[in-house]
Amino acid sequence: MPLDTAALPRTLSELRKSGWRSKTVKQEIHDNFLAKLRAGEELYPGIVGYEDTVLPELNIALLAQHDLLFLGEKGQAKSRLMRRLVDFLDEEIPYIDDPRIPLHDDPYRPITKRGKHLTSSTPADELPIAWWSREERYAERLAPGTKFADLIGEIDPAMLASGISMGAEEALHFGLIPRMHRGLFAMNELPELDELVQVGLFNILEERDVQIRGYPVKFDIDVMILFSANPATYNRSGKVIPQLKDRIGSMIQTHYPRERGIGVEILEQEVQTEHESEQDSGLAVVVPYFMKELIEEISRAARQSKYIDHDSGVSARMSIANYRTMLASARHRAAVLGEASAAPRISDLGHLYASSLGKLELDLMGSHQMSEAQVLDAVVAEAIGTVFSEYVEEHGLAEIAEIFSQGVKIEVGDMLPSSHYANLLKRVPPVWDKAFEVNASADPAVRASCVEFVLAGLYATDRISRSQQHGRITYET
Repeated sequence: MPLDTAALPRTLSELRKSGWRSKTVKQEIHDNFLAKLRAGEELYPGIVGYEDTVLPELNIALLAQHDLLFLGEKGQAKSRLMRRLVDFLDEEIPYIDDPRIPLHDDPYRPITKRGKHLTSSTPADELPIAWWSREERYAERLAPGTKFADLIGEIDPAMLASGISMGAEEALHFGLIPRMHRGLFAMNELPELDELVQVGLFNILEERDVQIRGYPVKFDIDVMILFSANPATYNRSGKVIPQLKDRIGSMIQTHYPRERGIGVEILEQEVQTEHESEQDSGLAVVVPYFMKELIEEISRAARQSKYIDHDSGVSARMSIANYRTMLASARHRAAVLGEASAAPRISDLGHLYASSLGKLELDLMGSHQMSEAQVLDAVVAEAIGTVFSEYVEEHGLAEIAEIFSQGVKIEVGDMLPSSHYANLLKRVPPVWDKAFEVNASADPAVRASCVEFVLAGLYATDRISRSQQHGRITYET
């Protein structure tokens, strides 16, 4: 039942009069999800490319009220999906407002000794109620290095010193999961979790209680537990205890964008706010669509490369980082040369080493002796060839290669002004007009980008040759 947030109940008596009903966190998510589904609302804002694959399975799992495992390689939006589940929680829920209660105890169904005592002995119109917002009801932890005390809890030495028995509830210092009672807890990189901690999680998943150092202090913990894992490590024998695997309700398998266009859509979504700030600063940045395709194709080619470890994967974060690097190079050029607009070029891709190296894990079992930089060069060349071949079929750009047999040389570079390209094209045949069909524009910066794309594509498909010196590239036969 929706509440008026301006006049939320502040005592147990007022809460009862408001008509608020107590629910488990999974029932709460189930009901709110179903309401959004019936209303036709967007369920997972910002999640792209999973409409027909991942999301239908996730929908069913939420309705089944399961604990969830998101299984996929790095950069497949696993953490983002887990964080989006907060949207299905109520805006706020009430809890007993007492500093001696270490968690957010349900006023109708308290699980702590202190909470039960207060609700049974304090008049309803005197028992204070506070409210817990949905954003605060989500906690996340990275598995490596996490200890049992961090997640589950530990005996509090100060309480023992004060004379409290080790078997008493008051002697316990609760970890993160008990403190997330009535909320969501996410554990990233599950296979890297210590086996003792896995046993603690298994106990919570099975019995919903907490046992610390052998003292069975019973709690009816109400928490939805989410996990993420990489298939290569999750499926490896001995990494995750079978009892824990068996008690995770649903496994949601994620994947990289199936189509290049979906990957481009993700890029545009992630970098949208940066474009808005560029317009505000008076610098117009125009990104030809083929340059967006190239950035995404570089990641796609890397995922298929025989030089790169397929078990590790290539994160979508590499595409995003490369895209930002490419934009930054274009902005830098426009600012230095005093140009009114900027458009990324192929020569800007020469700066991708900084944003790519370290994100590629080489296949060390292979027989090749290539460095990471050499592998990146090969991947970029393959991506250019792939995208260019598609444009050749559409625009017939292969004719341009013929003019190089007449001894024409064209020099390009990431710090050459757009006017340099315009002057060069005054001395070459009209067939070059076809180069601008790939991105129709009168903007000199965009036209310069088109020229470099065609030249790089002709080189990648072995139609012309090139030489490189001091950051500038010369194309010729």
